[in-house]
Amino acid sequence: MSEANGKIPHEKVIIIGSGPAGYTAAIYTARAGLNPLMFSGEQPGGQLMITTDVENYPGYPDGIMGPVMMEDFRKQAERFGTRVKYENIAKVDLNSQPKRLWTGGGEEFHADAVIISTGAKAKWLGIEAETNYANRGVSACAVCDGFFFKGTEVAIVGGGDTAAEEALYLAKLATKVHMLVRRDELRASKIMQERVFNEPKIQVYWNTEAFDLSGEEKVKAVHIRNNKTGAESQIPVEAFFVAIGHKPSTDIFKDQLEMDEAGYLEVLPGTTKTNVAGVFASGDAADNVYRQAVTAAGTGCMAALDAERWIAEKEAEGVIVH
Repeated sequence: MSEANGKIPHEKVIIIGSGPAGYTAAIYTARAGLNPLMFSGEQPGGQLMITTDVENYPGYPDGIMGPVMMEDFRKQAERFGTRVKYENIAKVDLNSQPKRLWTGGGEEFHADAVIISTGAKAKWLGIEAETNYANRGVSACAVCDGFFFKGTEVAIVGGGDTAAEEALYLAKLATKVHMLVRRDELRASKIMQERVFNEPKIQVYWNTEAFDLSGEEKVKAVHIRNNKTGAESQIPVEAFFVAIGHKPSTDIFKDQLEMDEAGYLEVLPGTTKTNVAGVFASGDAADNVYRQAVTAAGTGCMAALDAERWIAEKEAEGVIVH
């Protein structure tokens, strides 16, 4: 780190966010001698910090707890010299060179390049039971957690393409999938609707909302209400999946970086390059399709390599001088 513009710290690379994408980017940029500074964000470690067993990440044959895995990522990043600040970036000016960033406390930092790995958060129904049964039968990722409920009956909430895809995935594992749809039709594409309707293991409940869960230690039943008739009932299930979408944590980049309607950052295909030179997006902040720890880590690597090459080019051109 060097001092620029008086007392404002100047970094070669600042990484915003500390999930699998951020930590992987930190490992690669640190090993490249870029001495990265990471801001952990509101949830250090990302979504895996609220995940119990992770069994689909390569290299952990017996599985691993999400927080333990993120601790391993952090230690590896710090081993190579990554500095982690447990603060949030609240404001940015990415169109300047160097880039300007401000923490929630108002402290300003400058950076030649910025790697964004702020992730995304699952949308929830907002019922108290979702929190009470967190990691005890409630999940927002069927691909991540469906295997744990193989051979059982499960419920899933949602009516879009994501819900349809996850219901079909769960149907391969569960004995029955109870699909709870708030409206009287699916919002999913026609082909996805056909697949759902043609899957005998999926039972669709129209005009239905989940308002509670019950069970002593884990989820054992979902409480539902027909929003047309008001009739209430219970469905015995072992798991409750919420598939009503995700919200990328990209609000602070609005009006500066190109993003789709949902807020996912757009990158040049095959790269992590955003529309602003020297700004790179990785992980779930730019991925509305896969949203897995292993794919996030892969794009974190890509972002680090893209940033390293960009900095080298700009140094060679004399645009960046240290």
